[in-house]
Amino acid sequence: MSNKKISGCLLIVSIVLSSCGKETKTDNNLMNLTQYVDPYTGTGDHGHVFMGANVPFGLVQLGPSNIPQTWDWCSGYHITDSTIIGFSHMHLSGTGIGDLGDVNLMPAIGEVNLDRGKADDYSTGMFSLFDRKTEKTKAGYYAVHLDRYHVDVELTATKRVGFHKYTFPASNEAKVIIDLEKGQAWDAPVEGYIVQENDSIVSGYRYSKGWANDQRVFFTAIFSKPMKQFVVSEKNDRREGNSLKAARVYGQAFFDTRDKEEIYVKVALSPVSIENAKLNMKTELPGWDFAQTIRNADKAWNEELNKIIIDTNDNQVKRTFYTALYHTMIAPSEFCDVNNDYYGADKQMHTNGAFRNYTTFSLWDTYRAAHPLMTIIHPEKMSDIINTMLTIYRQQGKLPVWHLMGCETDCMVGNPCISVVADAILKGYGGFDKELAYEAMKTSAMLDERGLKYMKEYGYIPYDKEPEALSKCMEYAIADWALAQVAKQMGKAEDYDYFLNRSKAYRYYFDKETQFMRGLSSEGKFRTPFNPFESVHRDNDYTEGNGWQYTWLVPHDIEGLVNLFGSKERFVEKLDSLFIAEGSLGEHASPDISGLIGQYAHGNEPSHHVIYMYTYVGQPEKTAEKVRKVLAMMYNDQPTGLSGNEDVGQMSAWYVLSALGIYQVEPAGGKYIFGSPIVNEAVIKVKDGKTFRIVAHNNSAQNKYIQSVKLNGQPYDKYYIDFKDIEAGGTLEFEMR
Repeated sequence: MSNKKISGCLLIVSIVLSSCGKETKTDNNLMNLTQYVDPYTGTGDHGHVFMGANVPFGLVQLGPSNIPQTWDWCSGYHITDSTIIGFSHMHLSGTGIGDLGDVNLMPAIGEVNLDRGKADDYSTGMFSLFDRKTEKTKAGYYAVHLDRYHVDVELTATKRVGFHKYTFPASNEAKVIIDLEKGQAWDAPVEGYIVQENDSIVSGYRYSKGWANDQRVFFTAIFSKPMKQFVVSEKNDRREGNSLKAARVYGQAFFDTRDKEEIYVKVALSPVSIENAKLNMKTELPGWDFAQTIRNADKAWNEELNKIIIDTNDNQVKRTFYTALYHTMIAPSEFCDVNNDYYGADKQMHTNGAFRNYTTFSLWDTYRAAHPLMTIIHPEKMSDIINTMLTIYRQQGKLPVWHLMGCETDCMVGNPCISVVADAILKGYGGFDKELAYEAMKTSAMLDERGLKYMKEYGYIPYDKEPEALSKCMEYAIADWALAQVAKQMGKAEDYDYFLNRSKAYRYYFDKETQFMRGLSSEGKFRTPFNPFESVHRDNDYTEGNGWQYTWLVPHDIEGLVNLFGSKERFVEKLDSLFIAEGSLGEHASPDISGLIGQYAHGNEPSHHVIYMYTYVGQPEKTAEKVRKVLAMMYNDQPTGLSGNEDVGQMSAWYVLSALGIYQVEPAGGKYIFGSPIVNEAVIKVKDGKTFRIVAHNNSAQNKYIQSVKLNGQPYDKYYIDFKDIEAGGTLEFEMR
């Protein structure tokens, strides 16, 4: 978007939201919204969010890594920890599985053991303790004091370059350790390489095997001060020369330092080659102005955060909202170089790509809200995102399931990417081959893997043929519905009938006697004994859930689900009971089942649409009440401010959309259901420089119900807003009571 368009949009915004005039503005006339972002939010409990310095959708996430402990250290950092083993350039945010932590740097003084170590004994590793009072963090910047070495660390970043500033004490044993072994303890190094090119440049690569089963990252590091010595080692065993290729590679750059002397290090990454890492460095960060790089990162974040400007009387809501919006833009990450070279799903290096390649697709989570939010506020990214997915299809034979660093993890169930691609098509996005997209969706839906062959054979997936059968089938049914809608649009009548019929597979599992979705055998018998509360982690009919939660996983055919109950009254009675039912999940339940209100589990994604189902059956007041309750109970601006894993933006996207008063329930097509806005006003930048304004008149904690609606000044009687009306720009007004 041009500066002229940005200025024009913000002129409209400044007129519309007069209260925003109280906000400070940045140099390029953007609202200073990064002041409301708190990266600590979600670093406690099970949030698993990234802590450190990055820019929106960047390859680099540069931040501290703790000594890894349990599941809650998936991102490398947890608010309860006071150890740091280094500052690595790649992290995950909000996932339920750990990986990355690549190219780890640690400033140090004197001889140290290069192991991770144990937190009560410095002799066991190179870690340092720190006092959280010395930590400073904001969007695009992180700082901390390392107690052990008396070194101040500051970090910032561009998309592909991490920028370090180390302030050392006086020493003739100062050094920077380059650690190519550790990662986050979730992966294993396969091969590392490091070479000192001259007195200021070190380059290399790290190959590893973990959740991403063949990850490769290349780097080059430039020091602001010449090294007096460079030493290589395989773990603690020093080797001769200035280069080394091994599994556990370390390099140590030594310096003499004066008290408070500053040494800067720039580290550029590439998924393709050392030469491309150098090109990324030259293009994105040729100079050494650390303060300006911080300002640039802040500007990059403000440009994105300014896509939604809200007015609210509650500063906690403002902080929670903009931190949530920030979290939705940590990933997907650009997984290519400045020249669009990238590492493909076919394990080949591709040059001069015709699109910008992305990675970190947590699709089982993000198809529900994060991608529908992206279609509204990031139209400029849609063609690249879809082209990435279609390229993955061409290279691996199916659309991505959970793609990470060029590798298919096959994590979670269903075909969630079908919904994302279908959503883009149905919303009218272009810039990609629509016929190829249809081929990719249909081919992915007709494979024999991950239980699909049983769905084709039986019409459902039997529990005696496949683990987590019920959840797999119900997720496939959701994707099949999305595919059917595209088939209909493209005039493929036979395919439409086939996939629409398959999308109703959920009906097999409904037990009218108990009114729950239950596992079904290949002989058509329900699994017994049956306890709707119990969930057995990874050996169950359900994926991270139980019968209470999965009974409602029919966002694409709510009318059909209502019919199974026999009447709207019985449907509502059962739905009401979801929020008050109490019972034990069992000792083997997944820890992902969190954020409970009765058996509604907001901390995990299969529940995210459920509250909005009331509106479909004529009881929007219950949707409003429960949306407000979840927004208040399950989110806040504290480290414990998320009720479950952030899941690469999904948890936060639910908040953003729901705070605005809308949510896309159906997996594709752009029908955003009304809920209960908690902001008084919002101006959203949409496609082609237009703005879509949402106003909630007479809004308050008590006035949570939508009494009437206007669209562009005219009375509006639908319970949802179409994407095409949002995309066109205009004003949606809610009269609250």
